[in-house]
Amino acid sequence: MIIDFHTHIFPPWLRKRRDEYAKSDPCFASLYSQPEARIATAEELLASMDEVGIDVSVVLNAGWASHELCVETNDYILDSVSRHPTRLVGFCAVQPLAEDAAITEVERCARAGAKGIGELRSDVQGFNFADKKRMKPVVDAVLKHDLILLTHSSEPVGHEYSGKGSITPDILYSFITAFPKLKLVCAHWGGGLPFYALMPEVASALANVFFDTAATVFLYKPEVFERVSSIIGSDRILFGTDYPLMHQNRVIAQVQSAQLREEDKAKILGANARKLLYCDDRNGSFTRR
Repeated sequence: MIIDFHTHIFPPWLRKRRDEYAKSDPCFASLYSQPEARIATAEELLASMDEVGIDVSVVLNAGWASHELCVETNDYILDSVSRHPTRLVGFCAVQPLAEDAAITEVERCARAGAKGIGELRSDVQGFNFADKKRMKPVVDAVLKHDLILLTHSSEPVGHEYSGKGSITPDILYSFITAFPKLKLVCAHWGGGLPFYALMPEVASALANVFFDTAATVFLYKPEVFERVSSIIGSDRILFGTDYPLMHQNRVIAQVQSAQLREEDKAKILGANARKLLYCDDRNGSFTRR
């Protein structure tokens, strides 16, 4: 079973009004202001999955600055999942600055079947991961409903690219140590955070943290799979593509080319995600709570 833990879909009406939202929202602008940047609907994602042999995709929302846009686009994700419950898993967006309204939205999405919250973007949404007072109500709501939280991550060095951002390992680490019970997925290899797990205290702090491989072809040499597996273990890595910004088969090919045991590749491509998302291992179908 192959599970893509990092994809994005948007409603058709948003694609038609791309320019309008690129002017009003910094996260959307950083990724989709250029016409060549692909925007995909749920149906287009499903077609891609069928083409390359992906069984399930986690569909993430974006880090909208507006609470209202979080709600409107969450509706599309929740509806898409309800129409394709065996193929799609929904993660919904919140704006922590919306305070009580953000908590209400976490509750609403959890009741509607969302499995997580994300992709959070503190750098463009304007909140501070180090602000424990601000983040605690959101984290408490996530924990209450046994959800997963997924955040964008960025490398503090290396080349610049659209959407890179500034959520670097030091920022992530302060958030992780503040909320050790939270099940957290750090996108894009956590901006290199796994490499710091060579430090014993960091390795201990990352006990509930997973790292997805979204856009890895664009970021790292293929050896990243072996290196990170040797440091934190292959059971903490989640196959993710960042579709439609990257075609799904490119990342599958990189995983398959990695110098890893087949059982480790199987963990990365789906087994880890299945366990994290509370799948029923007996038949490979999702256990709905």
